[in-house]
Amino acid sequence: MTTLDQLLEPIRHSPLLPRILEELQQQIAKEQQIRTRFYQEMTPDQKVEFIDGEVIFHSPAKNRHVIATGCIFRALSLFVDANRLGTVKSEKCLCSFPRNDYEPDVVFFGLEKSSQIHLDTLQFPVPDLIAEVLSESTEARDRGTKFIDYSAQGVMEYWIIDSGRRVLEQYLQEANGLVLKKKSDSGVVESQAIPGFAIEIPAFFDEQKNLDAIRKWFG
Repeated sequence: MTTLDQLLEPIRHSPLLPRILEELQQQIAKEQQIRTRFYQEMTPDQKVEFIDGEVIFHSPAKNRHVIATGCIFRALSLFVDANRLGTVKSEKCLCSFPRNDYEPDVVFFGLEKSSQIHLDTLQFPVPDLIAEVLSESTEARDRGTKFIDYSAQGVMEYWIIDSGRRVLEQYLQEANGLVLKKKSDSGVVESQAIPGFAIEIPAFFDEQKNLDAIRKWFG
């Protein structure tokens, strides 16, 4: 039995099912109104997401967060571009899921999804790989709502990056959702979503190590 089935099983047999269904339909309708207004009012200079019926504005990030995000983006984008594997985006890339809209720190789209992305694309598809760099204000969502949604919508690979402890957590999609495969501050992370991509984990937290690792790829 899947997690979804486990959640629905007691509701299916409840005498309150019609009332529950009515309230859920009303909630979804209200959320859709708010979501439509969110699309109309968001601006390019904002880092903003739509999660669980709410518009979430993000504050500026600490330097360690900025460094980690930049290192991850640089390594992934150069490798993916050099090998023509798809496209990599950072931060201001609004990824639309069935209920929510996220702006992850770094995302990768394989060739199939990249073909759907054009110069005027504003709402991007569900990514194949997502990297979220933790902060005090986002960790609960990165490990909670986002994790559940990324897992349910088939994101192939999810990285949770702790820039304070310099630790990477790698989750891979399996039959019942995302499963932790690696949690480390050392060694090599090998991507499943990006064929052939492998890099020392410390290269995500140090700009010089990042450059040194990239130089090894290109001689």
